[in-house]
Amino acid sequence: MGVSAGPRQELLLPVRPGFVWFTLLVALIVNLLPWAGLWASLRPDFVALALLFWIVREPRLVGFGVAFTLGLMMDVSQASLFGQHALAYTVVAFGATLLRRRLRMFSTDKHVLQILPILLTAQAIILLVRLAGGAAFPGWTWFVPPFTGALLWPLVWVVLLAPQRPRVDPNHPI
Repeated sequence: MGVSAGPRQELLLPVRPGFVWFTLLVALIVNLLPWAGLWASLRPDFVALALLFWIVREPRLVGFGVAFTLGLMMDVSQASLFGQHALAYTVVAFGATLLRRRLRMFSTDKHVLQILPILLTAQAIILLVRLAGGAAFPGWTWFVPPFTGALLWPLVWVVLLAPQRPRVDPNHPI
């Protein structure tokens, strides 16, 4: 009986910083799209997902400062209470920093249960700041997007890692 060493570690190419910034910008734009109906109540926070991924994978490139700045950008663009997203994304960065080594040990499907509490905490922080500012409670459907985000996590992981996977040349013998 041996101890399992976790998932197979693959060798990845170095990430290009331009790709990281591009994905964060795309996540910000997707968050700002006008979602309606059922999609609006299911829409995860794409910026939080991208931040989680890049803080886990590239902590020297993306950290608390980037999370805070993206949060301020979300607050300004949504004309919401200034600092609510900045605080929530900083907490996301803290959670990602705490779980970084654990997430790298587990397979992607096991990440979902690790990511869900972080996304729920971020959503709860935004709600608490809004309630403190005098907003009405939006209902329990407010907490659906973190579940959607956690379920999308394996797809986010695969898509954002794709450019780092080495290309296999079928004509080159191994």
